[in-house]
Amino acid sequence: MSKAKSQAPKKAPAKKTTPKKDAATQLDELLEHGLKDIYWAEKALTKALVKLSKNASAPELKEAIDAHQKETEGHVAILEKVFQSLGKKAQAKKCDAMQGLIEEANGILEETTVGPVRDAAIIGAAQKVEHYEIATYGTLATYAKALDEKDALNSLLEILEQEKTCDNTLTDLAKNGINIEAI
Repeated sequence: MSKAKSQAPKKAPAKKTTPKKDAATQLDELLEHGLKDIYWAEKALTKALVKLSKNASAPELKEAIDAHQKETEGHVAILEKVFQSLGKKAQAKKCDAMQGLIEEANGILEETTVGPVRDAAIIGAAQKVEHYEIATYGTLATYAKALDEKDALNSLLEILEQEKTCDNTLTDLAKNGINIEAI
């Protein structure tokens, strides 16, 4: 028997990307760019979480989402203090990643019926958001540490821990009931 080998389509060679005029040239600028991005993301998420909560059916999932929505509002306020500690004005820059994650979450609501299956899908979508936030806050905290920005570092680490806790809560809800009910 001969085994057919799948051929990957040939791709054009990658081209170098030309930086924008406001591209970061130093780590402090990269930190500021990242803060603007996550600031937009957190503001957008405060609205998206309300929609997820309204579409969840398990009371404990609604409760977890509502608690994290309030916590997310707090993250916006903490980020404003981080900007201030760096001597910068709090500004948001559209976060394409969060926009995509929110669009995906909206899509799963349309692709599932009300009940445990939708709840399981909501948890999955919410965890994708949490993992993005964990990666972002971890990166920004590393930058703040390298720049010896202690106030910013402490605030970013505080948010990072809250994001990790939320992720663990969602995992527990999935493992200890919702995924089982969805079967």
